[in-house]
Amino acid sequence: MNKQNLWFLALFSLILVLSVYYITMPNDLLLSTTKEEIPTNIVDDGKVEQVSSLVAMRVSLEEERQNEMDTLQEQLTSESASSEEKNNAYEKLKYLNELQGKEEKYEKAIKKEYGVDSFVKIDNSNINIVCISENHDSTLANNIMRLVQSDYKNKMYITVKFQKS
Repeated sequence: MNKQNLWFLALFSLILVLSVYYITMPNDLLLSTTKEEIPTNIVDDGKVEQVSSLVAMRVSLEEERQNEMDTLQEQLTSESASSEEKNNAYEKLKYLNELQGKEEKYEKAIKKEYGVDSFVKIDNSNINIVCISENHDSTLANNIMRLVQSDYKNKMYITVKFQKS
């Protein structure tokens, strides 16, 4: 027997043993592992809490960025792309990763400093911040703007929008 046949037999026997185990597994155990409770934040009137609007914004931004990153990855791995195009794609990927890190950093800093859940989106020199807060406090908005602007040397255009929880 050669090595290839030996590996094939070993993997095949492993798959066979696992499939027999899966078939003979008690149904109660199988159902308990697949039907875990998924927690949801639902208010008494049946509406999902406002915090989920932040999650929806994050998911939307993540999908948008992921699509952009996928195209850049394709450009990086493309054989027909020039070295300059590959370099530009790499720099854009690096920039997008830095943006994600900064956005998360600001969200955590706002939560830590002011106890407010927020969503931060950075787009070149524009920074959009959505905060979940009952009161639309201008001093809180100014403090958040100062917190974010303190990391930049250049003037950034920062907007803070409040949503009620």
